[in-house]
Amino acid sequence: MASFGWKRKIGEKVSKATSQQFEAEAADDEDLGDDDDANWVLAAKRRKEILLEDCVRKSKELKDEGANLAENMRYREALVKWDEALQLTPEDATLYEMKSQVLMSLHEMFPAVHAAEMAVQRNPRSWDAWQTLGRAQLGLGEIALAIRSFQVSLHIFPMNPEVWKEDLSWARKLQVQQKAAKTESVQALAKGEELVQESIPDYDFESDEIVAVCAAIAEKEKALSAAKTMVIVSASGTVETVTKQDNCPATPDETLFIRAR
Repeated sequence: MASFGWKRKIGEKVSKATSQQFEAEAADDEDLGDDDDANWVLAAKRRKEILLEDCVRKSKELKDEGANLAENMRYREALVKWDEALQLTPEDATLYEMKSQVLMSLHEMFPAVHAAEMAVQRNPRSWDAWQTLGRAQLGLGEIALAIRSFQVSLHIFPMNPEVWKEDLSWARKLQVQQKAAKTESVQALAKGEELVQESIPDYDFESDEIVAVCAAIAEKEKALSAAKTMVIVSASGTVETVTKQDNCPATPDETLFIRAR
């Protein structure tokens, strides 16, 4: 009867040298795989950087072209160039600020205010963006908002004489004129109400003049009632006008006459 022993493990017949060589080759393959992943990430990052650089370069070219067109008063063409540039660099506050200036030149105040607000949102530290926003707000008649925008611009750049001497002083002058005009309109309205009240006289119905007028009217009514006229049509068709006095005899018999007033 045959005896059975323990079975050996599968790897026991593999030599130690062969095993070490296999492990070394596997480690090399893993290192190569890690290097490939790192290279792919670096390559993708580099491509992204190149793309961004191309967008910035192209946007700057379009911005400069639009500026040249705007200087030659070709405002619509300049807006087209700057819109194309904004597709490439949508966070460029300068493009929005330039758009706002051109829109004000075209007397399109609502879009001008919107573009200036976009510029301020993207770069709150831009004093010229706040200055442009204030000018656009003045174009809409928003004097108080414009003064605030000019004050913010001066807070960022206190030594700017243009904002201080021209923009802010002009806005405050307009504010004074606006308040004066509002005061005049209120006073004119109050004066008109006083005139309306004065145009309706307050009669004293117990005065001598009123009493005399009422007496004259009463005497006239009394005289009219003393002499009354009537038209009498006889049965034969004869028409006769009779004046009735208070002391006149009775009217003719109604069987013979038909009375008509």
